This record gives sequence, C-alpha cells and structure tokens, in this order.
Amino acid sequence: MTMAREAYITGIGMSEVGVRLARSPLGLTMDAIREAVSDAGLTLDQIDGVSTYPGKMQTFLGFSPIGVDDVIETCGLKTRWHSGAAEATAQLGAIADAAAAVRSGNARHVLCFRTVYEAAAMARPEQFPPLERRKDVTGNSQWVSPFGAFSAACWTAQFAMRHMKQYGMTREQLAQVAINDHRNAALNPRAMVKEPLTIEKYLDARMISTPFCLYDCDRFTDASTVVIVSAGDALDEVTSTPIRIAASAGSVDRYSWDQAEWAAAYPTGRDLWKNTDYTVDDLDTVQLYDGFSFQPITWLEGLGVCGVGEGHRFIEGGTRIALDGELPMNTGGGQLGWGRLHGFGYAYESVVQLRGDGGARQIKGDPTLAVATSGGGPMAAALLLARD
Repeated sequence: MTMAREAYITGIGMSEVGVRLARSPLGLTMDAIREAVSDAGLTLDQIDGVSTYPGKMQTFLGFSPIGVDDVIETCGLKTRWHSGAAEATAQLGAIADAAAAVRSGNARHVLCFRTVYEAAAMARPEQFPPLERRKDVTGNSQWVSPFGAFSAACWTAQFAMRHMKQYGMTREQLAQVAINDHRNAALNPRAMVKEPLTIEKYLDARMISTPFCLYDCDRFTDASTVVIVSAGDALDEVTSTPIRIAASAGSVDRYSWDQAEWAAAYPTGRDLWKNTDYTVDDLDTVQLYDGFSFQPITWLEGLGVCGVGEGHRFIEGGTRIALDGELPMNTGGGQLGWGRLHGFGYAYESVVQLRGDGGARQIKGDPTLAVATSGGGPMAAALLLARD
C-alpha cells in the first residue's frame, strides 16, 4: 500500500480529567477537539469525518452524553462520512473505522472522540436521570443483570479467578498492574492519581469482587479524548509528527451466560499480527486496557508477549513493565491511574510516546512501535501504531 492509501493519527487532544467536574460534557468535548485540531495544525473546516463509540445514549447519558450529531452541529462541520454506534468491536474500533474511511477515500481528516461523564452524572441525577428499575431486561443485560452481575467487575473477576485456580496467579502478582499504573500516573500532570501505590496499601484495600480490591477497578471519570485520523495523501496539510495506523483488529463474542472460555483479547491479539509484517518482538511499548487490573494480563497473553497462563509471571515484580523495563506498559497511568477515559486514552498515550513527548514519563531510547487496546472481555479492539 502506498503512503497515499495509509491512515495516520495526526492530532491528539484531551480535556480536563476529573471527578464531578462543573464543565458540561459538550464543553469538555470541545476543549479536546480544539486541542487536537491545533495539534494537527488543521482547522475545523478541514475536518470532513467524525467517528465515536458508542454514540449518544439517551438512556445512559453519563456513560455517553455526546454523539456525532452534537459535534457536527457545534463545530459547524460539513462531513462526507461519519459513524457512531455501540455495535462495534470496542472503543478503539471507532478509530479503526476512521482509518478505513480515509483509506477508501471517503474522508481526509476524521475527528474521533470519546466523552465520559459518569462521575458528574451521578452527582446530578436531575440533569442525568439514572436508569429506571424495570421488571424485565433486554439486550446484553439479560445475560448478566438477573444474576447480579450488572457490573463488569463481576464477570471479569471470574476470568481472573480462573487464572488463580488454573495457573497459580497471586494477588501480589495482580497488584503489579495497579502499582505500575499509579507510579506512572504520578509522573503525568494530566492524571488523577498523584502518588505511587504500595503493595501494603493494595493488600489492605477493601474487596470489590474477588480477587479484585478497590485498586483493581477504575473509577468513574469526567473527560473527553480526541484523536484525528488523516489520509496519507493529506499529510501535507498537517504540521504534527504523524503516527501511522499500521494494523488493527477486533472481535465480538457472545454475551450470554454460556460464555466463551476465553476473553476477546485473545483472538483479537492474535489477529493483529496477521495484518502486518511487524511481530511482537518489534514492540517498544504497550498501552493495554485496564478497566480492571486483570485485563492487561489477558492482552499480554493474547498478543503473544508471553504464553497463555503466563501473564502474571511476566509482570511479577513489576520490572519488565516499568518505564525502564523491557516492555513499558501503560506509561501514562492507564485507567487505574490516569482516569477512566474508556479506551481512547491508550491511543492518545501511544502517540505521546512515539513522538517522544512524554516528559518525565517518556520511555528511553527511540520508540517507534506501540500497541493500544480497548475492551478485551466479550468485545475487543487493538491498534498497532508506528512512527515511520
């Protein structure tokens, strides 16, 4: 494929990240859009595509308060292509869709965004009404809610317990994900966590869903993250360092209680390498979804960084995944340290690292290849990002 038919991330932006912010979700989205457009050296009238996940959800506005139409209207855009729905592989699938759009010539510059407002919404139920109690449930909820497993912590914990019983994973090993995230977040001025986490504090924390304690679970956050995807033949219009979307992969499995034996991170991780000449040995950093601490372990195994059932041993002691380790992981703090940016933060941080803009958290050497992932349970998406 010639450069003209490639897709690149050319702009990144992020709003304030916090809990119960006073700024509106549309205001946060516009803050991130302005930053991303400026980062790319573009203007809004050059944006001709918009992509998001999962689209505006009227029944759950805190989870997704802003849709494609809101952005198009507020920014005054004239788009040739847009997409925004929950029927996708996972959050980063919105960026993969944008890459397909620019490769096919349907757009030149696509604005991809994810806005979350769960913390503020819970504090202002009069503006963001919670879901009403119903006598029946439909869709994916029918497979989890009747069993008291509405929270993903419940079913993700079951996968984690299987690793403990079958492969010998310990809580001390699991803790290294949260400890690494907190340590890196303390170096990130945009992250919510400001100080490292000790193993003693981790083990003393209250349990949420065995084996997960409080520090194994991300927390509701208010924020917006934006990524601009541009066509290869439009790079002369941007001023930033472009990062190529070298490959993508995704999968969706059944949500039913008769669930798959392995989470979607495993087939997605394997498929990512089928779409590129790169191999896992070429990776300089990984930004792996960690809504719960066990999920990066499944991604490490799914991507082939280590064997199935060996992820907990790979991260044991935390040295391999540290900033100065052989495979730095979640260098911005992940969702456990930075905040629940719901997937888009991993693409953002990958670009930061590949451009060498990480500051105190910048990994050593000259990183050129990163993986960013989202989801990993019944749905998953992964991006392979390269600085050519």
